Amino acid sequence: MVQPSVKEQIVLAAERLFAEHGLDGVSLRQISAAAGNGNNTAVQYHFGTKEHLVQEIFEYRLPELNERRRLLVARRRPDDLRTWVECHLLPVLEQGEQEGSHYLSFVAMLQQHGRRDVFERLSAELSKPTNDFVERIGTLLPHLPEPLRGHRTSQALAFGVHAASERERTRARGGHVLSFAVHVGDLLDGLVGFLQAPVSSTTSSVLGETGTGAGASEPALPLHP
Repeated sequence: MVQPSVKEQIVLAAERLFAEHGLDGVSLRQISAAAGNGNNTAVQYHFGTKEHLVQEIFEYRLPELNERRRLLVARRRPDDLRTWVECHLLPVLEQGEQEGSHYLSFVAMLQQHGRRDVFERLSAELSKPTNDFVERIGTLLPHLPEPLRGHRTSQALAFGVHAASERERTRARGGHVLSFAVHVGDLLDGLVGFLQAPVSSTTSSVLGETGTGAGASEPALPLHP
């Protein structure tokens, strides 16, 4: 096994501590100690500030997640909604199964605190798979007017992360979870059903009354790996 570099050790330790205690509940000194570094200024030396460290944690696993997505799309050649959702979310769900992973709990914590700035600072290369996915499934939901289409997509992505983070935390404390295959299948069933659900007459009426029908801008996507 390749020993993680000092920077990687700090990222992994901070991922765990932030996931467990929140951004404001952990000091840089505690992170340095958890990473096994006797130098209390190690985090400042490698990352400068806590904000830069948070950004590095979010980006650390993205190249691998995006490469897994690329391989799935190349192999599955999706042309329907369920397969597109699976190709995009399966790598995220798989991440939560890795021993010692706290990444999804960390991302869910960022979502709860509305930290969209972390996503917005991503390079075009890192954010492209999510942007492409949203554009693609938008073409598969023609029955949904905007802003409902963007809102549902946003909610589906957020729910996928939260479901995976809850499973990640449950596994970490030794709790009972469904088999991974059942977990994936059931979650995809629910998300696809949610995305495909018809718009009720009540919702259409309210949408028309508020003047947010056709031509309305799409809501911003949630913080999403």
